[in-house]
Amino acid sequence: MVVGVGVVFLSVLAVFFIVRRRKRPQSDDDDELLGIDVRPYTFNYAELRTATEGFIPANKLGEGGFGPVYKGTLCDGRVIAVKQLSVASHQGKSQFVAEIATISAVQHRNLVKLYGCCYEGAQRILVYEYLENNSLDQALFGKESLDLDWSTRYDICLGVARGLAYLHEESRLRIIHRDVKASNILLDGNLIPKISDFGLAKLYDDKKTHISTRVAGTIGYLAPEYAIRGHLTEKTDVFAFGVVALEVVIGRPNSDSSLEEEKMYLLDWAWHLYENNHQLELVDSTLSKFNEEEVKRLIGVALLCTQTLPSSRPSMSRVVAMLCGDIEVSTVNSKPGYLTEWTFDDVTSFVSDDDTAEESSDYTSHYISSASLSNQDTTPPISGAQALLH
Repeated sequence: MVVGVGVVFLSVLAVFFIVRRRKRPQSDDDDELLGIDVRPYTFNYAELRTATEGFIPANKLGEGGFGPVYKGTLCDGRVIAVKQLSVASHQGKSQFVAEIATISAVQHRNLVKLYGCCYEGAQRILVYEYLENNSLDQALFGKESLDLDWSTRYDICLGVARGLAYLHEESRLRIIHRDVKASNILLDGNLIPKISDFGLAKLYDDKKTHISTRVAGTIGYLAPEYAIRGHLTEKTDVFAFGVVALEVVIGRPNSDSSLEEEKMYLLDWAWHLYENNHQLELVDSTLSKFNEEEVKRLIGVALLCTQTLPSSRPSMSRVVAMLCGDIEVSTVNSKPGYLTEWTFDDVTSFVSDDDTAEESSDYTSHYISSASLSNQDTTPPISGAQALLH
């Protein structure tokens, strides 16, 4: 009897140590999650697999820089966007944890909401709210555009400005997005804009240098000081917002090689019309009516945002004030930044995932440096991560 009890006890003890040993490799993952100030809800992988019907191709929304995104429906009826990080992605555990922490720390009407994550075994998944009207670039110049009227377009720009102002100035963490572009702005059922893709977001401290060792972002939206020298501040996002605002006004990408030369590059064309007081000619020809005062205000703000010197660009909170009509839009006396620094080579866009690059389908252009950059050590960077649902 005693021998039997002893054998059972030793067997249970052996099983305990075997199970403990097998679980030990995952303890680091748990410790890292416990270190996050605001820990998001953790989904079970089986739950997400069921929600997406096994991640079938029919539910695939798109392919981002770090992996595919799928549409899913939870058992409580919520429709979700599931960002499944690719095994081939260079984004490691620490980067994934940092992304979770960043997104979880910010909440705003004009930012995509994070429902939670899955951190099970080798799985690295983020679960976002699903936004049924896709991205702004698709709404404006995609194959199935939404025919946005002027009032909606203006409200979208104002919403994006408010979201960026929150990230830069109001959030507990000061955040630079680094990849603001039309495909990273998603629209909900009421066409309210929400800024997505914080995978490239960087936190910074006023006491630390703003020089970035790796440029990440999308060519066509990159501020010159960042593209050339890697100098990163919130004014990098301000520049990109200016480009997006012009795209919203005209309803086309920031470059289009199919157009005549003077209209090919949006910043150049916008400046030409502004200089000659013909700003209204920039308005999308599909718009039958629009508010002339708002058009001029938005174009003026966009040209201020895309000035060469970061110090000449307004803060996003000032942009909001100008768009709301609370303060006057300053007169723009100089050309947007890229006109003297860069020329276009073609209309190819690339995506960079750390040290690798792959072709993407953005409506952006590849730049080559002009003679003014011949003495620079840095080469023109390739674009950063894709939109969350692009």
